[in-house]
Amino acid sequence: MTQKIALITGATRGLGAGLAEALCHTHHIVAVGRTTGALEELDDRIKALGGQATLAPMDITNMDAMAQLCRSIYDRWGSVDVWAHTAVFATQLSPAAFIDQKDWDKSVACNVTATGKLIPFIAPLLGETGTALFFDDAHMGEKFFGAYGSTKAAQSALARSWAAETVKTGPRVHVLEPRPMATATRARFFPGEDKSKLAQPRDEAKRLLDGLL
Repeated sequence: MTQKIALITGATRGLGAGLAEALCHTHHIVAVGRTTGALEELDDRIKALGGQATLAPMDITNMDAMAQLCRSIYDRWGSVDVWAHTAVFATQLSPAAFIDQKDWDKSVACNVTATGKLIPFIAPLLGETGTALFFDDAHMGEKFFGAYGSTKAAQSALARSWAAETVKTGPRVHVLEPRPMATATRARFFPGEDKSKLAQPRDEAKRLLDGLL
């Protein structure tokens, strides 16, 4: 295979799917997500755009599965050129004093712990020349965003530390700030919002990628 490899964690919908579609012209997409049906729909769209994808229906908090996936990527292709990490657990909005403990645990497991474990798995695949992309939409400090905001902020802090550490050695690590998009997650956060004023995930993916790769 002569194409470059793009690993998208959280590829089933929203920005992750938009990035997969934007990159499929130049990269073979390894699409990771929990929903098989949504991955298959993404695969259909990628094929319609002339690209190819490998589907990996799994939960990023399952470290045994993710370790096996990374090993399989290494055995098949040897490296990853782009890793875009968009997988997120977006719990319902709640006052800090009333956060459901199960939702808190899931938020920490997906948004923080999984990221901290995936970076050591994927960094060797990226090597010195690969690119890792993270996305900061934490709403940090906004009311009712305590669980989502704090765990996404922790993820961004981790990614920014990694970026600072690899300036001279690689891989290149970027923390990008997407504009508000018409996604299912945003619809849950802001029901009734005028969607016509929101960016479409594929368009926003192209904007964010412009000049990076």
